[in-house]
Amino acid sequence: MPQTPPFAAVFDSSGYNRNLYQSKEDNCGGLYYHENNLLSGSLEALIQHLVPNVDYYPDNRIRKIAPKILQLLTEWTETFPYDFRDERMMRNLKELAQRIASGDEMYWKNIQQLLQNLIRKLATVSQYEEVLAKINATSTDCPTVLKTKPQSIQRDIITVCNDPYVLAQQLTHIELERLNYIGPEEFVQAFVQKDPFDNDKSCYRDQKKTRNLEAYVEWFNRLSYLVATEICMPVKKKHRARVIEYFIDVARECFNIGNFNSLMAIISGMNMSPVSRLKKTWAKVKTAKFYILEHQMDPSSNFYNYRTALRGAAQRSLTAHSNREKIVIPFFSLLIKDIYFLNEGCANRLPNGHVNFEKFWELAKQISEFMMWKQVECPFERDRKILQYLLTVPVFSDDALYLASYESEGPENHIEKDRWKTLRSAVLGRV
Repeated sequence: MPQTPPFAAVFDSSGYNRNLYQSKEDNCGGLYYHENNLLSGSLEALIQHLVPNVDYYPDNRIRKIAPKILQLLTEWTETFPYDFRDERMMRNLKELAQRIASGDEMYWKNIQQLLQNLIRKLATVSQYEEVLAKINATSTDCPTVLKTKPQSIQRDIITVCNDPYVLAQQLTHIELERLNYIGPEEFVQAFVQKDPFDNDKSCYRDQKKTRNLEAYVEWFNRLSYLVATEICMPVKKKHRARVIEYFIDVARECFNIGNFNSLMAIISGMNMSPVSRLKKTWAKVKTAKFYILEHQMDPSSNFYNYRTALRGAAQRSLTAHSNREKIVIPFFSLLIKDIYFLNEGCANRLPNGHVNFEKFWELAKQISEFMMWKQVECPFERDRKILQYLLTVPVFSDDALYLASYESEGPENHIEKDRWKTLRSAVLGRV
């Protein structure tokens, strides 16, 4: 089947020029072109352009337009399958498919295959979401675990996996699996806005479907809290220092792999206040490697260092000879932020009311690049014991983290002492 050309090939690589629409354009029936690329046009002109007519379709019989419609539906259901989780969308698809396939056995077989593939994909994502719900349900409250299990027999991350390189690989498994279930339409739904030019109140955009995108953001937060919990939990400061150095090695290997999301989550966990205040613990840590990693993820200059490293990983991925070299897992919260500001900072319509195609080309460029990265198959061997621990081990809440931190290294002033007493009473009282 003919493939849709990549957006990068269509969009001008020289950058996003907001003033381009002010230059001279070719006007063809209300559609404006610049260097043979569609730049803008009224919604009415776009619709009219797509309506078959005598010149556009010399033969108006359904068999003439059916292959094009079938191709469109195939690409739509393969690229944006989550659109059809809405019952109305699925019903409309089946009705249209029935009209196309009526009286033609070949089209009927193709339509049946299309629907089977779509239903299979939707069933797979539903099963995945059920698994996520079960994983969340199995997590118990961390203070309860501490209350009922002596510290000496409680498991920690190093007991489960003493090799930081293996842990980085298992984190990459989780990242790629969760990325794989995020549909491009979830980005659209996350930032959808009411078009002021659109008076149609019966549209589908009220059906927000962003569960997998939100679950991935929650995974980042969980990993950050898991790192902080593992550091604050040990009684002896030499053990806490060992855990910090362990996670520094994990983070460095994540950087080498191209797993920037886990890298940033680990750094975030180590920079949380309950961890950073453990001065006696940090004094025993060789911090040079940590500062290098912090420099790579420094937010100054709009994350310039990270963006440079990301471009390097993306270039490596394009010329890769193995799945190991293809891995690019972006810092997801920053990707979301970039897409959000592009969406918010540029109008959907130009001042003349035309659709702003430049904005949507750039959005498509960013999301299509992400779609390419998320399809990489993880090359590392799975370790179910480690994965189970990472996904289900209880983690501390904010209050529990501060309590554990104060009990590891005592309060330094009256304000901390009062907070420690309040937290101890509140957290253990809930248990």
